[in-house]
Amino acid sequence: MSDPDDLNDLNNLDAIVSQLNAGAPKALKGDQQLLRLERWLEQVVERNASDLLLVAGAPPALRTDGVITPLLEGPLDSDEIADSITPALAPHARRAYRQTGIADSSYRIQDVGRFRINLHHERGHAAAAIRRLPATVPRFASLNLPPGVEALTRLQRGLVLIGGPTGAGKTTTLAALINEINLRDARHIVTIEDPIEYEHPHRKSIVEQVEVGVDAPDFPTALRAALRQAPDVIVVGEMRDAETMQIAVSAGETGHLVFSSVHTPDVSTTIARVADSFPPERQNTIRQELAMSLSAVLAQTLIPRLPAAGGGVIPGAELLIVGYGARQHVRKNALQHLHQEITITRKNGSFTFEECLADLVKRDFIDRKEAIARAVHPEEFERLL
Repeated sequence: MSDPDDLNDLNNLDAIVSQLNAGAPKALKGDQQLLRLERWLEQVVERNASDLLLVAGAPPALRTDGVITPLLEGPLDSDEIADSITPALAPHARRAYRQTGIADSSYRIQDVGRFRINLHHERGHAAAAIRRLPATVPRFASLNLPPGVEALTRLQRGLVLIGGPTGAGKTTTLAALINEINLRDARHIVTIEDPIEYEHPHRKSIVEQVEVGVDAPDFPTALRAALRQAPDVIVVGEMRDAETMQIAVSAGETGHLVFSSVHTPDVSTTIARVADSFPPERQNTIRQELAMSLSAVLAQTLIPRLPAAGGGVIPGAELLIVGYGARQHVRKNALQHLHQEITITRKNGSFTFEECLADLVKRDFIDRKEAIARAVHPEEFERLL
């Protein structure tokens, strides 16, 4: 007669084997989907594309120099997208996706490159936008920005805001500015990003890079901690909430050099976005603090470059170096006067978007009609030409 304990052991063993067998196809499926994602990302690199776009009902598509090109595959469904992307997410991003339906993460493929993943929903289906991250930080001179922008690296204190729509190159500009400081000055730089996009080696400066979700739970916590780490330069990858903005403004006011980006189209809107992020009863106070803290505001966008000039895109920008007049306008919420203030402070390094556009047209980099369509003040642009 069999021992009851032996029977129990056999039953437990059968149960374990059944669980392993049941889980094997699912694990295999996950590995296959991840390999599919990696094949797509290899094509991103091979074709020198900037983005991979995955949307339910459409084939995978690449963005190259602003042009969308579908891959020669059938349309994807929501489950295919989610199953392909989820295994590539960091643990904190998977949790965020389960809780909110939105996740940001970085992903590295050995000998291929690093990528920034945004997994989200549209029309009830999973979708993803994946940005290729360059292997090295670009030198400022390679960005084709107006030379005056490099002066931002020589500021000693204050808040520097970089505005622009999504995909306008704000992160690249920010990384290039920090790289110039790193190469030239012996300073302590702390960056706070979600996720880390450009990896900065230690050159003359010591660079600490904090990834939200990995090294800190959120931007406000990471920024408060950074202030206790004796930094000279603080980089806040993106100011998404009022608490982060308040801490960044205060840090600029107390002697730190703080860089951050905002999704806005021009200088005045960038400043307005910060103040408008606070409750109405606090907006006047934050304007007073912002007026004292701001050192410069840069806004940029990417414009198609003429084929004869090499094709691709080139940045157009405007820059306000903040002086007494601009501070008064910010305090009084008279931001409509900031454009005039830019023209008044040209000797300090400020320049308007129209001046930048006119220069690009004169140098045969962009089409005149394209420039007129993008000018905020077309009459000024025409006069400059």
